[in-house]
Amino acid sequence: MEKQPLLPADIEWHLVGHLQRNKVKHIASFVSLVHAVDSFRLLEEIDKQGGKCSRIIPCLLQVYIATEETKFGMDAEEVRSLIRAGNVEKLRHVRIDGLMGMASLTADTSQVQAEFHGLKIFFDELKASSLPPNIGMKELSMGMSGDFEIALKEGSTLVRIGTAVFGERKPNLG
Repeated sequence: MEKQPLLPADIEWHLVGHLQRNKVKHIASFVSLVHAVDSFRLLEEIDKQGGKCSRIIPCLLQVYIATEETKFGMDAEEVRSLIRAGNVEKLRHVRIDGLMGMASLTADTSQVQAEFHGLKIFFDELKASSLPPNIGMKELSMGMSGDFEIALKEGSTLVRIGTAVFGERKPNLG
């Protein structure tokens, strides 16, 4: 949020980390894509804030594919239920552009590959189904600096490689 007003206006801002509902108001006016929508309640807040800014905010639904409990997201059945319930299509300032998933943090590349592969199968299933007008399966965001090559082989359309570009983050101790 601090960097946005200091940088050129034509930058496309992607929010890739976990987003808390109370922070949406700070990014709604400029974010180009929210990668990690992990609940309908968060979608509702994004819709509300998008309405205040008179814009449609593109989002990706975060699907839980890892074996680690530290990751966020919905499982495949929760996503199916969310779509079937019809609540997403009532949101006027949100557009679902696809899915996002984070693989387990492990050196076992076959596990990472299997997790990405499963998400790609689910993505293709949704893409082939009848979806409301504000839900489209265009983007599949999976892969980070340590596993993006596997993700690309499994069909990722977006990778999140901040560490490879900017280096390790310093811990926020404040």
